[in-house]
Amino acid sequence: MVGDQLVKMLLQNDSFEKVRIFVRRDFGSRHPKLEQKIVDFSNEKTWENDLTGDVLFSALGTTLKQAGGMEKQFEVDFTFNLNFAKKARENGIENYVLVSSVGANSNSKIFYTKIKGQLDEAVSKIGFKNLTIIRPASLMGNRKEKRTAEIISIPVLLFITRFIMKKYQPIKDETVAKAMINAVLKPIPEKTIWEAGEVFVLAGEK
Repeated sequence: MVGDQLVKMLLQNDSFEKVRIFVRRDFGSRHPKLEQKIVDFSNEKTWENDLTGDVLFSALGTTLKQAGGMEKQFEVDFTFNLNFAKKARENGIENYVLVSSVGANSNSKIFYTKIKGQLDEAVSKIGFKNLTIIRPASLMGNRKEKRTAEIISIPVLLFITRFIMKKYQPIKDETVAKAMINAVLKPIPEKTIWEAGEVFVLAGEK
């Protein structure tokens, strides 16, 4: 969801001459600046030579239900992301922007936030010149698949965070995408991780 918004914004931004995307299936849009690579994320040979440029943005992720189990979810959310980040650095990419999650913690007892925390720590050791990790709260937007839990929880969170726990306010997918772009165009090297409500600030909305 965030990835879709990010690509649209990058294509409209004159600061980016070319946008190369690595996807599992056809993105569905065409643009003179857009170069699409349909790849097998588990097979490095299908993408390693094309992973070049100035910045790598990653919004790759899945859910336990989509993946079909913890092992598969770990492969997508951790292994695929880390392999891409390592190869990007090897290929000379100096800027990396990663969408993580609120609550990311490698010591978490919750499987999802533990994976995200482990990934955040792992990419921090690769050696990017500019690294930004964005940890948004619950995402709002038009998902291709419906998530019943989000349909129920987001209206409740929107109400509650008006009064308490304001930093956990649900955030639009386009706001996260805007924050990702600003992380590159307006970098703040001394700040790597942007937590929950701070993402609105990075996006220039607060």
